[in-house]
Amino acid sequence: MAGHSHWAGIKHKKGKADKIRSKIFSKLSREITVAAKLGDKNPEMNPRLRSAIQSARAANMPKDNIDRAIDKSEVGDQSNFDDIRYEGFGPKNIAVIVDTLTDNKNRTASSIRTLFQKNGGNLGTKGSSSHNFKQSGVIKIDYKIISDEKILDLALNAGADDCISYNNDFHEIRCDKEDVYKVKKILEKDIQSFISTGIEWIPLIYIEVDSNEKDEIVNFLENIEDDDDVQSVYSNVRFKD
Repeated sequence: MAGHSHWAGIKHKKGKADKIRSKIFSKLSREITVAAKLGDKNPEMNPRLRSAIQSARAANMPKDNIDRAIDKSEVGDQSNFDDIRYEGFGPKNIAVIVDTLTDNKNRTASSIRTLFQKNGGNLGTKGSSSHNFKQSGVIKIDYKIISDEKILDLALNAGADDCISYNNDFHEIRCDKEDVYKVKKILEKDIQSFISTGIEWIPLIYIEVDSNEKDEIVNFLENIEDDDDVQSVYSNVRFKD
C-alpha cells in the first residue's frame, strides 16, 4: 500500500494500540462464521476459514471465541450475511472503498451514507472510485518473525508478484487474487503465523495530501472502519513527508 501503505501502516499500529478489543473480535467472528457457512467446517479444507482463524489468532482471540463463531455457522443460526461494497470519496477527494459484511442491507447502507456525509465525504455509485484501484491477493506477516531477504525469497518462490517490507511493522506479499490461497499454502510450510490473508484493493492512482492534513483523513477513515458492519476500508491517499 504506498498510498495504500500509509493507511495500512496506520491502521495496523493503531489497531493494536487503541481499537476496542471486543469490536475487533466481533468483526473477526463474523468472518469466521461466514467462511464456515460457505465452505467446509474443517479449516484445512477451507482456505477462507483457515485464513480467518489465523487472523483471529494473530489478534489474540481466545480459542473459545473461534469455536463459537464456527458453531454459529450451523443450520440453527438463521443469520445470513451479505458481502456488500460501497464506494465514495473523502476529504481532499481521496477515493475510498468500503467492504462490509451485513445481515441487514438497509441498516448498513444508511450507516455508511451517514458516515460519509458527517465526515466530509460523499458516497458514490458502484464503480465511481474502484477504477482507481486493482484487486490483488495480499498476505501480511509480522515483521519480527522473518527477515526481509528470507520472506522475499519465499514469496517469489511461492508464485507471488511482490513483497514489500515495512520496517518494524509487517511484510506485505502481493499476488494475483486467484492465487492468494495457493501462495499462502506454500508459505505455510515455512511460516506458522499470519496477520491476515485476503483480497484487497491496491491503488493505481494516488492522491497526495500534506502531512498536516493527515489527522482529518485518518479520522474520516477510522470513523467508517469503526462501524460494526464494516470489515475493511481502502483508500488511495498518500501523505507527503
